[in-house]
Amino acid sequence: MQKHLFKPIACGETLPPHNVHAVSVSMPKLQDVIDYEEQVEGINEKIKSGYPRFILHPYLKLMVEFLKKKYTISNNYEVVLLSSKKAVKIVSDKYFIHNPFEIDEPFGVILVLKETSQLQKVLMFIQHVGCNLSSRFAEDYLIKNNLISTQHKEHLAEAKTSEDTILANLSQAYGQPKENICLSPSGMNSVYAVLKGLKTIQAANGRNILVQFGWLYLDTMNIVKHHFTQTKIFYDIAQLDALENYLKQEGFSVSAIITEVPTNPLIQTVDLIRLKALCVQYQIPLVIDSTLATPHNLDLKPYGDIFVESLTKFACGNADVLMGCFILNENSKISFSRNEFFKHCDKPYIKDMQRLAYEIPFYKQRMEKINQNCEKLVNYLKEKDFIESVYYSKQASCAKNYMALMKNEHAFGGLISMTFKKPFQEVYDRLNFAKGPSLGTEFTLLMPYVYLAHYDCITSQQGQAFLKAHKLPMDLLRVSVGCENIDDIINEFEKLN
Repeated sequence: MQKHLFKPIACGETLPPHNVHAVSVSMPKLQDVIDYEEQVEGINEKIKSGYPRFILHPYLKLMVEFLKKKYTISNNYEVVLLSSKKAVKIVSDKYFIHNPFEIDEPFGVILVLKETSQLQKVLMFIQHVGCNLSSRFAEDYLIKNNLISTQHKEHLAEAKTSEDTILANLSQAYGQPKENICLSPSGMNSVYAVLKGLKTIQAANGRNILVQFGWLYLDTMNIVKHHFTQTKIFYDIAQLDALENYLKQEGFSVSAIITEVPTNPLIQTVDLIRLKALCVQYQIPLVIDSTLATPHNLDLKPYGDIFVESLTKFACGNADVLMGCFILNENSKISFSRNEFFKHCDKPYIKDMQRLAYEIPFYKQRMEKINQNCEKLVNYLKEKDFIESVYYSKQASCAKNYMALMKNEHAFGGLISMTFKKPFQEVYDRLNFAKGPSLGTEFTLLMPYVYLAHYDCITSQQGQAFLKAHKLPMDLLRVSVGCENIDDIINEFEKLN
């Protein structure tokens, strides 16, 4: 019998392991996920760090305790750290928080009364707009103030050239001038900047409805709710007839249409040719989240007016940098002022840029390997008796749409979702791949998507009905295929026979 190379990773271990700047965390058993979602006693002692927008990094917790003592802050207040003073103004103005004294630090700090509904709203808003303080900044701050003594060892590019390296790589991949690309501390901060800019610009044109087309990532949907009082949602990307009928009535009141290509987690691709034609007819800007497409797999230049990418994913490949970008398409027939978008983004911390500048030159090479592995894994899974359904880029329902956008015949994509004929918990617990949030890693990474992104839907009949209505299986396993030897990946799945 062939030896299985993948080993269990303890609950709460960082992904990648032993990396203080990791953005994912191991949840090897489905019960770990359930305990985390239900905040069972003791789970937070296990899961001390995780995706930075959801779980406060241990270094930021140390900073909070230090700041409380330094400024003699009452225990009645929660100290909330932000990426900048600009972010403080955004949050403070929205929730009417105007602290009575100044805190002199090179980052953002607000004080919110504990045990209030306002605190939870503030923390959720920060999560959605992605203005979290960098763990690398926190590390440098703690070392400077003698609160920790060791620095995580990692490869970094030169500080003076790092930003230009990232921009040059993205410029070449997207076929866009560097000055049209804006970097931000997270993909969500880029989405926020784009939607905030569009809201301001388009309101002057009498356009105030945002159309969400297709199932978007949870926090993208939340940003939409925060900033647009008038929205129209089409969860199914096949609803182009319904969209067309809607635009006949409201087309010239629509400020933008936002969609993902392909969608997450069902890996579906919209008919972009038809969608773009509708946008042109009504002069509506089309915003495309291109994180799953990647600029190396699909050519979206003829279609989107603005692209948003989470660089934390495939561009980084190692799940150890939180960063994002948006790109204004020079081919767009809709003219915008760059500053109306750029001004809403925070600037990433220099060491985060140095780390990504080291990783992003391998972006194309990384995708080539992931594409190969993903296609071989899909071909294997489609023949297995334990599989109920497989969702992938070239699935029958969307193959034509996806293939029309491919940059080359090997651009398969790096994400697969699947359901099983066996009990979900048995399948999830048995596989020994890394398991936790995020995607786009060079190591294969599994995520019980609905459990982590929409657990509230699982725990109510109304929520389950909502999932069923939108054809999102509750027991869906999302697999971000890595760069390991494909025979080893397949051999691990063989355990399910």
